[in-house]
Amino acid sequence: MDGARDTICALASGLPPSAIAIVRISGSQVRDICGSMLEGGVPKPRHATFGRFLDVSRETIDEGLAIFMPGPNSYTGEDTVELYLHGGAAVIEHALDTICGFESTRLAEPGEFTRRAFENSRLDLVEAEGVADLIDAETRAQKSLALDQLAGRLSGQYAKWRSGLVEALALLEVSIDFPDEEDAPDDTDHPVRQQLLVISDSLEAALADDEIGERIREGFHIAIVGPPNAGKSSVLNRLARREAAIVSDIPGTTRDIVEVRLKIGGQIAWVADTAGLREAGDAIEAEGVKRAHARAASADLRIQLRSSDTEGDFSGVSDEDICVLNKSDLSTSHDIASGVLVISAATGDGFEVLEERIAEVIRKKAGRAGAPMITRRRHRLALENALFHVKQALDLQARGGGAELVAEDVRLAARQLSTLVGEIGVEEILGAVFSSFCIGK
Repeated sequence: MDGARDTICALASGLPPSAIAIVRISGSQVRDICGSMLEGGVPKPRHATFGRFLDVSRETIDEGLAIFMPGPNSYTGEDTVELYLHGGAAVIEHALDTICGFESTRLAEPGEFTRRAFENSRLDLVEAEGVADLIDAETRAQKSLALDQLAGRLSGQYAKWRSGLVEALALLEVSIDFPDEEDAPDDTDHPVRQQLLVISDSLEAALADDEIGERIREGFHIAIVGPPNAGKSSVLNRLARREAAIVSDIPGTTRDIVEVRLKIGGQIAWVADTAGLREAGDAIEAEGVKRAHARAASADLRIQLRSSDTEGDFSGVSDEDICVLNKSDLSTSHDIASGVLVISAATGDGFEVLEERIAEVIRKKAGRAGAPMITRRRHRLALENALFHVKQALDLQARGGGAELVAEDVRLAARQLSTLVGEIGVEEILGAVFSSFCIGK
């Protein structure tokens, strides 16, 4: 970000009108701003101080509270002050205009306060992402995941792996630099191999988590699949409690994926209505059927829907799928297999049981992985790359490769973990992470 030495300010609370507005200021000008704007001057550190806020012409902006937090023991690591004002648009505009009138002071960019916290070593990059996730959290599960990450549990695990790689690297460097020294260990191959095997197994276990952390953070994917006219769109609308998909008696009405975002079982879920699975009548429907198959294959849960008035065959369906027979309001001669739920999208009969079954499956999936969980694709790719280099180092060592080559792969694995927490600065990664934050954080 440009102007990193500027003092920055922003509204750190919700948009007006509101009962209270919080204006946050951070940087080297904070004491000067407090001395000029606050009637009583710079407040006592970490004490809520009541008084008038004044502009440069000594006109009253508002009356409220100010809390001054001197650096480095503040959120950003810089001198910081928070002003608590009434939440009217005119008050907020007057306050921000006055603050920005000071030299080298400007409005903050999205995520700039947290980026400064990162740059001043108040947070590492993984913990900073936890701040963003905590702000965005809609469920308790998401909140708990974000709090774990903000508390450093995920960073601690990454640091543990990196520390193990550094220890292995140190032993390798001894054998490279001092091959004939009497004080050098006689055999470094075995301890290095044992260390790398432990890290390899641990990384593999972490990666074999069915991406549960990402699912809790981003949402579980549910696909409603079945033949045409089974009532998939009606089921989606009933689950969504709104008309999200077009309902028609004409087979093949749904040709593309229609998706709604719901909260089910304390988790976010994306429920998709897909094209009816049959021999397509034209190229457009064929593409819809192709997409339906792809979505079904990638879904965390499939609702296999059949219609009591046409077809009730669930043969070949996975045991992990939820089997549902729709249109119970119509006459049926089908024998209902054990475990099949019977519903009516038209009347709503059976939907409470269906929703509870969906919630039960999602809760079970969410509880599979142990904490701390991988929460982002960026983390997973870095860990996959680290595991690749660890395995390559083990393979080189087993084939009698030189310590220099083994050490290079160990070094590359450690570098991946350093990049994760931001110890190695990659500007594109930092820009992508902090640009997703809200202004004022």
